[in-house]
Amino acid sequence: MGFRFLHVIDAITLFAALHLVTALRFGFDWPTFSYPHYVVGFTLATLILLTVYYFGGLYEYEQRLGRPPWLPKASVLTGVAVLLSAGVALSTGRYLMPRGNLVGLFVAATFIVSINRWVARRVRSRRFGVPRVLLVGTPDDIVLAESHLDDTGASAEVAGHVPNTTNLIASIEGMDATDVLLLGGESLEEIYPAPLDELEQRLIGVYRRVLPVDTLLGLQRSREIAGMPFVALRTHAVPTYRLRLKRLLDLLFLLLAAPIALVVLGVAALYVRFRVGRGIIYHQERVGHRGRIFTLYKFRSMIPDAEARTGAVAATTNDDRVAPGMRWIRASRIDELPQLWNVARGEMSLVGPRPERPTFVAQFEELLPGYGRRHDIPPGITGLAQIRGHYQTDPGFKLGHDLQYIVNWSPILDLLILAQTIGVIVRRSGR
Repeated sequence: MGFRFLHVIDAITLFAALHLVTALRFGFDWPTFSYPHYVVGFTLATLILLTVYYFGGLYEYEQRLGRPPWLPKASVLTGVAVLLSAGVALSTGRYLMPRGNLVGLFVAATFIVSINRWVARRVRSRRFGVPRVLLVGTPDDIVLAESHLDDTGASAEVAGHVPNTTNLIASIEGMDATDVLLLGGESLEEIYPAPLDELEQRLIGVYRRVLPVDTLLGLQRSREIAGMPFVALRTHAVPTYRLRLKRLLDLLFLLLAAPIALVVLGVAALYVRFRVGRGIIYHQERVGHRGRIFTLYKFRSMIPDAEARTGAVAATTNDDRVAPGMRWIRASRIDELPQLWNVARGEMSLVGPRPERPTFVAQFEELLPGYGRRHDIPPGITGLAQIRGHYQTDPGFKLGHDLQYIVNWSPILDLLILAQTIGVIVRRSGR
């Protein structure tokens, strides 16, 4: 049962549940309104539920082993959808259903979507068979894991075992494994980014056993597989549904901010034209989401041919290449405003790691393991590293801020960073 088909099943069962809840309360003598009114209201309520579930990750592909229960997540997302339905009623004065039905909707929808996913998992297991796991570790670790898999009756079978991750893909293919359990203290550098990236594309789950040392890093999320704690490893830290939600929020913000932004852009363009002359827009190649190259736009703030004698070098706080009268433009980040066009095109986001030039990215990837992971999310006009650091902050420290942002991304975090960016601009431009 594919996740696209699950959309249809959810839509049908939720729409039916709305009818059932109303029938249980009123029988078929529904109050005051005609049935067509209910059809429209139930349809809108169903669309709200499906939208919240989509952006909440209920339709994202999930690895098969150790999946946490659906019920807690479904209850939270259903609660959000019910509040949105109530908000639509309060703002428009038109209720999608009798108000008392909201409680029944919350209970019914929570259990319906949880049951649908339980059924989907059972169908998937019957269609593709139980997961076949490849155990990677020492002989003692392998014996212990096998005993756990046998004793707990886990819905998985051992395809084979190997002592290390050398030739991991060949071992997986030779044993027809669908999942990999890393049982020892293997260094993540042995599998990241390769072969983990290829395994993720093949939908082969890779799980690393939680070790005591992992708790020192504040590890909070783990999954239980046959009584053993594991962490699911992914090449990309941000799932697709979150990227789409982030994109949607960017577009909404651009729509709301467009009147003010256009005025500021127009005034800034006139000032830059007065200070630096023709060619007020500067464009440069940068590395974006998933390593794709794009053209970044900004107001020109440096003297013409600024890199003719220096080559490609990073900007500094008191850079002598800055044109007269343009330091406050750079300090206030007004020179970055043309990147709103990059955001509209989907090449950037309002908040995210700042995009770097391909030359610098190649250097940093050699010096800083895992640097490429900052490209898991679209680059931003501002970011966590920008409000906590400076131009001269070491790239390694900036990377730490960027990765912290990526693994903790939420709409609230973006709002906080945007608010703090305004404070940073005010402080720095006033110096």
